[in-house]
Amino acid sequence: MNRQAQAAVLFLVGAAVLHAGATDLYLRYVKAGLRPMLLGAGVVLIAAAVATVWYEMRERGFPWRRGARAARDAGHVHEAGHTDGSRHERTLAADADGRHERTAIDADADGHGHGQAALDASGHADDHGHSHREPLVSWLLVLPLLALILVAPPALGSYSALRTGTALQKPLAYPPLGDRDPLPMGLVDYAGRAAYDHGRSLAGRHIRITGFVALDHAGRPYLVRMALNCCAADAQPVKIGLTGRIPPVLRPDGWLEVTGTYTGRRSKDPVNGGVIPFLDVSSAKPVQSPRDPYDESWNN
Repeated sequence: MNRQAQAAVLFLVGAAVLHAGATDLYLRYVKAGLRPMLLGAGVVLIAAAVATVWYEMRERGFPWRRGARAARDAGHVHEAGHTDGSRHERTLAADADGRHERTAIDADADGHGHGQAALDASGHADDHGHSHREPLVSWLLVLPLLALILVAPPALGSYSALRTGTALQKPLAYPPLGDRDPLPMGLVDYAGRAAYDHGRSLAGRHIRITGFVALDHAGRPYLVRMALNCCAADAQPVKIGLTGRIPPVLRPDGWLEVTGTYTGRRSKDPVNGGVIPFLDVSSAKPVQSPRDPYDESWNN
């Protein structure tokens, strides 16, 4: 891949990264706090592409400079032709006499001339500056770029959640809750208080939580959020079980807003044995997927 192609790929990657960082597309890949770094990386890539083109043009000569240089060289050649014409005629006769001797010497060089001609004809690099062709496999580097531009991957859902153990961790502290009723809470916050604080800060409160639905092999419903540490590659699920007035029809991966109260019921995650607290549902309704489908509060 020559420098022009490298510069083109760098520019396209940088533009795609900037596009993802300027829109909500980046939330499918990394946490929201990494947005400034993503935008900075896009700017650096575009600057590297521009610098690559600049240095390549400077090494080969800018087009307008090449034209001026060619005209100047042509003038020099024309002037030199008048003064050197007679000298050239004299050397032609000498070259004709020596050509017969060189032909004999070349014929006795054990086939060296034929081997050199064969080497030049084979397409390898020779004394005239011919170079090897770049391997076409290098253009496979463009495939991730096309995937970034053309395909917006969906957020991780119930398939990943049911095959990964809950990542619920004990909170370092339990900040005071607001006075709203029902109280909107993050799923990870509720799960931590219900599992490790035994619901002391949740008693008597109506809680409203949003998450996507996951149904295990027995049809038991869970409300899930994928907890994000850095990027989507390390996302892990936090699950709460649902009991009470559960809708009769639930669609896996559909987003649901549930309102309910704390219950002391718990179960163990069959994947890693982690604690799964429950919520006693009083009402539920389907909602649109949120702008940021991942929960980043579990490690803050």
